[in-house]
Amino acid sequence: MAFLVVGVLLLALWLGDVGPFGQLDWWWVALPFGLAVLWWEFADSSGWTKRRAMDKMEQRKVQRREQQMEALGLKVAGKRRDRQVTAHTEAKARQVSADPTHAGREAAPKVVAQSEIEQRRDPRL
Repeated sequence: MAFLVVGVLLLALWLGDVGPFGQLDWWWVALPFGLAVLWWEFADSSGWTKRRAMDKMEQRKVQRREQQMEALGLKVAGKRRDRQVTAHTEAKARQVSADPTHAGREAAPKVVAQSEIEQRRDPRL
């Protein structure tokens, strides 16, 4: 693309007879266009343009998927997600502290002695 832009600018300056560009030979003006054709041939034959197009499509697909997940509420980005988690845990804590049925319960699990575990085991296993 850069070769094409340089070629168009050089052609405009050559046709307008601006400064030293008006005295250039025609092949100097045609050279950027020829280089652009060679570059496009190389890029197409090497698969460079195809890979680049596929990468761009993949990037758009990932971006679209992220937007859809966020719209569904399944994925929330960055600090917003952290705020939601914090708000949820605080709301849950307020709910538990306001519930009279949770007042006397212990949060820690019951510790089971090793002998109790051995007694529960089925000897056939």
